[in-house]
Amino acid sequence: MGSMTSTHFLFIPATLLVGVVVGWIMGSRAARDAFAMELKRREERAARGRAPGDQPAPPAAPPR
Repeated sequence: MGSMTSTHFLFIPATLLVGVVVGWIMGSRAARDAFAMELKRREERAARGRAPGDQPAPPAAPPR
């Protein structure tokens, strides 16, 4: 097998950098979509009102 050339030292980091950038973009889109879906769910819940058994728990008493 031949020895590694200088292009080998440029190609591998460049490939890793492209992978990080693509992952960053895809991850940010997924996070943005998940956040938008959560906001949509909250708006739908607020629009239809609370169900009778869906009351929030009262706050806990502070320790004495």
